[in-house]
Amino acid sequence: MDFFSHLPEPYRVRVIEPVKRTTREYREKVIAESGMNPFLLSSEDVFIDLLSDSGTGAVTQNMQAAMMKGDEAYSGSRSYYILKDTVQEIFGYQYTIPTHQGRGAEQIYIPVLIRKREKEKGLDRKKMVVFSNYFFDTTQGLSQINGCTICNVYEKYAFDISVNSDFKGNFDLDVLEEKINEVGAENVPFIVATITSNSTGGQPVSIGNLKGMYQIAQKYDIPVVMDSARFAENAYFIQQRESGYQNVSIENITLEAYKYADILAMSAKKDAMVPIGGLLCIKDDSYLDVFTECQTLCVALEGFPTYGGLEGGAMERIAAGLHDGMNQDWLAYRIAQIQYLVNGLEAIGVSCQQAGGHAAYVDAGALLPHIPAEQFPALALACELYKVAGIRAMGIDSFLQGRDPRTGKQLPCPAELLRLAIPRATYTQSHMDYVIDSFLHVKNNSKNIRGLTFTYEPEVLRHFTAKLREI
Repeated sequence: MDFFSHLPEPYRVRVIEPVKRTTREYREKVIAESGMNPFLLSSEDVFIDLLSDSGTGAVTQNMQAAMMKGDEAYSGSRSYYILKDTVQEIFGYQYTIPTHQGRGAEQIYIPVLIRKREKEKGLDRKKMVVFSNYFFDTTQGLSQINGCTICNVYEKYAFDISVNSDFKGNFDLDVLEEKINEVGAENVPFIVATITSNSTGGQPVSIGNLKGMYQIAQKYDIPVVMDSARFAENAYFIQQRESGYQNVSIENITLEAYKYADILAMSAKKDAMVPIGGLLCIKDDSYLDVFTECQTLCVALEGFPTYGGLEGGAMERIAAGLHDGMNQDWLAYRIAQIQYLVNGLEAIGVSCQQAGGHAAYVDAGALLPHIPAEQFPALALACELYKVAGIRAMGIDSFLQGRDPRTGKQLPCPAELLRLAIPRATYTQSHMDYVIDSFLHVKNNSKNIRGLTFTYEPEVLRHFTAKLREI
């Protein structure tokens, strides 16, 4: 299909959801009442919702059919064992705990791995540092809540919008090892590999880089957690870009990638395409003690370990969605849709991070150079986009990065990006054209957009519930 200007949607629409059109006057009123925070808008007041691709997409026929087979037994559900076997087949991981979503997995494994380090080494968690190619918000927040310092070790050009590179989500392996030695390997309870790297623009991580990272981790006896929300998109990029993988299936690439981690934490609301659900999985007996302790904590925080806060039908739907999300044609279309949006924005002079998976990332700092980082240009741009067109988006920026919990100072952010996350199988090319047209209006009025300041600021994960006003 290379001779077509864009790939058509590889699906037919069978059910439609009406959306409401509103006036600009109305939108200006409700965004102000929401504290200039798109998270606090009612979805009924949103025309095109690009806030997140998490649990917001369509589901497949296979997934809906599977849900009807759910076994709702409190303990030992048949649906749990179907999910467990699916995880073993796709990732090669032996032990599985279902959770209500990704942060459900994080709130279990993070304190368990930190306590394990404390017990084994007799260490103070306040001295502990956890590393990633780039932490996303909840992983960072929960690590900080549990007393650790976070450290991102990404490629030096990862946030350079002018640079195109096949794997901008990679770890900087030299810096990773240098930092481990600097803080002392005993003070590193775990490393998180985020695939794709959301905060750098949905950018993929290569097999070679994952392997190199894992070798360093094993050298220093540090467990590796794969943040797996977008595992299938990452495998697709490997197939398309990494030498030696062009003729390897998504399934086989996925199996190989997961050799280079010990633990899998997943929000299944992304590439597994479900409205709700997550996974926490352990590869083998090397970390059986971690699995046992995670099961115990699961009972307190999520539910019995064979349902983990999910009904049986939801576990069946995850098992089906894990397979459906790896479909070659589906992935080709999805990545092409992101590329189409990025190309259209660049064509009207709106600078973007190179197209990755799941979202387009607009360089809000470049579009609004008169707004300093501490006045949150990406959030200001999101509010203007909503006023102009009823489109909801969010920043991957200083607002999201938050403050150092020990000093209260704003953490440095390498770029001020506005994320336009595309829900799966939900919006068409016409919607992407509308987004592009809307940005032309925003761009033409960019000099009049004002920065923002807090009227209410939570201590942790502030971007979800903070309120602000225009300066």
